[in-house]
Amino acid sequence: MNPILHLNKAFDSRIRLGIMSALMVSQHINFNDLKELLQITDGNLASHIKALDEMDYVKVEKSFIGKKTNTTYAATQLGAAAFKQHLYALEEMIKQTK
Repeated sequence: MNPILHLNKAFDSRIRLGIMSALMVSQHINFNDLKELLQITDGNLASHIKALDEMDYVKVEKSFIGKKTNTTYAATQLGAAAFKQHLYALEEMIKQTK
């Protein structure tokens, strides 16, 4: 098996890698907390979330707290499986270099 063939291009970006990593350890995370964790701008986070959402890797939920919008994100089953496969392929690459 050539592990590089099993790397998922969706996670080539360090930001998408960070988003999925955060979502794998948190059931839900809101926009501001994720932005602060990754130290990125609103627009940068929004564009990467949109790409992951279009691949059905993240679930976006919008609600209101009082009159203020609250957007939270969660990994979908498809997204979690794809990310785990990506991590497995990385681990296999590392093992082959030893």
